[in-house]
Amino acid sequence: MNCFDQVEFADRSEIERIQAIRLKNTVYQATASRFYRGSLAMAGVKLSDLAGHEDIKKLPFTTKEDLRNNYPYGFLTMPVEEMVRLHASSGTTGSATVVFHTQNDLNSWADLVARSMHMAGVRQGDVFQNMSGYGLFTGGLGIHYGAERLGCLTIPAGAGNSKRQIKMLKDFKVTVAHIIPSYALHLSSVFKNIGVDPKSLYLRVMLIGAEPHSSEIRQRIEDIYGVKAFNSYGLSEMNGPGVAFECREQSGMHLWEDAYLAEIVHPETLEPVPDGEVGELILTTLCREGMPVIRYRTRDLTRFIPGVCPCGRNHRRIDRITGRTDDMIVLKGVNIYPMQVEKILMSIPEVGQNYLIELEREGFLDQMRVKVEIRDEYFVEDMRTLQALQKKITTLLREEILITAKVDLVEHDSLPKNDGKALRVVDKRSQ
Repeated sequence: MNCFDQVEFADRSEIERIQAIRLKNTVYQATASRFYRGSLAMAGVKLSDLAGHEDIKKLPFTTKEDLRNNYPYGFLTMPVEEMVRLHASSGTTGSATVVFHTQNDLNSWADLVARSMHMAGVRQGDVFQNMSGYGLFTGGLGIHYGAERLGCLTIPAGAGNSKRQIKMLKDFKVTVAHIIPSYALHLSSVFKNIGVDPKSLYLRVMLIGAEPHSSEIRQRIEDIYGVKAFNSYGLSEMNGPGVAFECREQSGMHLWEDAYLAEIVHPETLEPVPDGEVGELILTTLCREGMPVIRYRTRDLTRFIPGVCPCGRNHRRIDRITGRTDDMIVLKGVNIYPMQVEKILMSIPEVGQNYLIELEREGFLDQMRVKVEIRDEYFVEDMRTLQALQKKITTLLREEILITAKVDLVEHDSLPKNDGKALRVVDKRSQ
C-alpha cells in the first residue's frame, strides 16, 4: 500500500467522519476572520449546530463579490506575518481575487496534487514538464510542487515558446506533461510545421485542465500525442489544481472529500439537486488554516456522477465542467453555453483546432457568428465542398443550440492564438 492509499480508498463512513470533524474546525477557524465573524453571526450559526457534514446547509454562501469587497485582508484568520504566499485568480470573469497560504496550507496543497497525479498513473522517476504559466496563476506552482512531492524530475517550462517546449520534450525524454487543452492543440500545429511526429516522443500521460473542454477535445489530444489525457479541476479560491482529478478509468473526476466539502445546487433556488443532475458546484475548504472559505459559489456547472467508480475509490466524482452560470449566452430567448458549440465542432473531422464565437447585433436582433478553422486538407477551392461543410456545421449547431448561427469557414491557424486560456467568445453587441 503506497502512502496515498489510506485516504484515497477510505470508505464513505470514514470520509464523512473526517468531514464532520474538519467542518467544525474550519468554521471555528473562520470566525477569526473579519468577514466570517460577521457573516456567521448574521446567520445565527453556532458550532453546536454542526453535528455532521450534512449541516453544511446551515451556513451562509460565500461569493466572489465577498472576496473582492473584503480585499485585501478581510478573510485572513491569522496575522499576515504568518502567510508565506499569495496567489490571485486569473480573472476569467471580472477582476482578480486574492488568496493567502500559510506553510501548512502549501504542504497540504502539495500533498493533494501529488495524490491526484499518482492516481492518474504518474510515479517517482517520471520526467515531468510543466507547460503552465507560473506567477499569480495557481496552475504553475500548484502542479510544480505536487510533482516534486511525488518525486518526479520537474521541468518548470512555463507557457509559450513552443519550439523550445518541443526541444525539451525530446531532449529530456519527458514522460508526463501538464498543459492547457487549447495550447496542446496549438502545439500540435507547431509539431507539424517543423516536421516532428508528436507520437515519436516519450510522453505517456498528459494532465489537462485550467479551462473547460469537451470529451471531443480530450480525444483529439490523445489521438495526436498517443497518450492518456486526464482531466483535472481546481480554482484559486480552493488553492488551485488538486481539487478533483480523473483516475485511470477516466469516468469523472474524484473530488477529494477529506479536503473539500462539495455540494451541487440549483443556480437560482440554491437548493440541492439529485445526483446526476447538473447544477452549480459549491465548495468548502476543510484543510486550510490561513484563509478558509465556506460554501463558495464557484459558478461552475457540473453534476455528481451516481454510483461507485470501478477504481474502488469512494470519493465522489464530478463530471467535466459544462460551463459557468456567468458565461451563459442568452440569445433569442435561448440559453447557450460555449461548451455546447465546442462539442459539435470537435466531432466534425474537417474542423481544425480553433474556433471563435462572436455575438453581433444586426438592427434590433442579436446574432451568433461562429468562425471555424478548417484543416488544410479540407480547405479546397471547390466552393461546393466548402458550402456543403458550412451547411453541415450550421445544421448540427442548430440541432444542439436551437438557433441558427452564421458559420464562417476560415483557414487553419488564422484565428488569434493565446498561449494561456483560449478566447472563445467575443461580444460585439455593444460596439
